[in-house]
Amino acid sequence: MKDKKNKPKDDTTHEEIESLREQLEAMQSERDDLFGKLQRVSADYANFQKRTARQVAESIAYEKEHLIKTLLPTLDNFDHTFEKSQAAESVEAVLAGVRIVYDQMLDTLRSHGVEIIEAMGQPFDPSRHEAMMRREDPDHEDNIILEEFQKGYALNGRVVRPSKVIVNKRACAKAPPQTETPCETPDDSGNHEDSAEDRRNTDTE
Repeated sequence: MKDKKNKPKDDTTHEEIESLREQLEAMQSERDDLFGKLQRVSADYANFQKRTARQVAESIAYEKEHLIKTLLPTLDNFDHTFEKSQAAESVEAVLAGVRIVYDQMLDTLRSHGVEIIEAMGQPFDPSRHEAMMRREDPDHEDNIILEEFQKGYALNGRVVRPSKVIVNKRACAKAPPQTETPCETPDDSGNHEDSAEDRRNTDTE
């Protein structure tokens, strides 16, 4: 009787073990699959980092090359100016050639997003100007830039180098002297004379 009762229990236990074994094998298979995917993702990410670093380096090298190529014509014009300056008839002719090259350089910089920061006659802006000293000029408003030591430049709106300037600092206007109004003080000595009306009132009494 006891053997017959235990047999169904053994069958049930065996089935549970088989089910657990199947679940374990499925989990191991899923683990191996996820581990393989993780390895592939890690390898792809490492390759992405290497590829990105290489692309950034190539992009920087290309931009440098492009910048140099845009500056070479200006350098050529400097060479031509130096050569012609030896045979120039006047200093004005040399200065005119230098001015042409200077303007060409500014145009090249503008093509790259570089702009000159306005300074002369402008209100002082600490985010765009650097005050080297202050000077008083009554003919100009306070905090106005009077002189520029060195030009400032901005790249796409971002300050690359602030302008070095002299700023007007007007002295405070002196306040006009205040006029004092004399105040009447009562005579507390007790030796004042009675008025005529007081004397009349006294005589009447």
